[in-house]
Amino acid sequence: MNPHSTALLVIDVQRGFINQHSRRVLPAIVQLVERWRATGAPMVLTRFHNEPGSPYETITGWTRLRTAKEQALVEELAPFTDSAVTVIDKAQSSVFTPEGAQLIRDQGWSDLVLCGIDTDACVYDSAVAAYQSGYRPWIVTDACASTGGPEYHDAALLLAARNLGADQLVTSETILTRIGRQGAHT
Repeated sequence: MNPHSTALLVIDVQRGFINQHSRRVLPAIVQLVERWRATGAPMVLTRFHNEPGSPYETITGWTRLRTAKEQALVEELAPFTDSAVTVIDKAQSSVFTPEGAQLIRDQGWSDLVLCGIDTDACVYDSAVAAYQSGYRPWIVTDACASTGGPEYHDAALLLAARNLGADQLVTSETILTRIGRQGAHT
């Protein structure tokens, strides 16, 4: 795994997505981000915005993630929001917005490592979009959670194993070992 062509995508770790089910994964995400940054490999943070009139509102009746407070990244990620990190704001679940897709293409990334919230929505949708666009997605299972609870997280991982390949589900330690080993040889 080449650290120059592999990016960490930290999906929607925002105040409005933190609850009793997702809070537990924050330390794992922060540790992954800290250790990833030390490798020098690229990293992107995303923020979901639920715009008025969105399908989330008009079809499912979900109107959260509208306020600046809910949309803000969690405090634990504040140290990582400097100019070296791209932040993508999106009004859809997948990171493959026109801006996101262009960034990934322009940077020449081939592998996309995903962590964040919700495993069953934005993380899974981004992984599927990456796969369908010809990129290799890696879902970091211990650095993802679902606000709906562990059954939604587990269901998403089950679908990802079937649709993307079980080998694409990795732990933080596995992915950091792979990126670190290659970084030492470049």
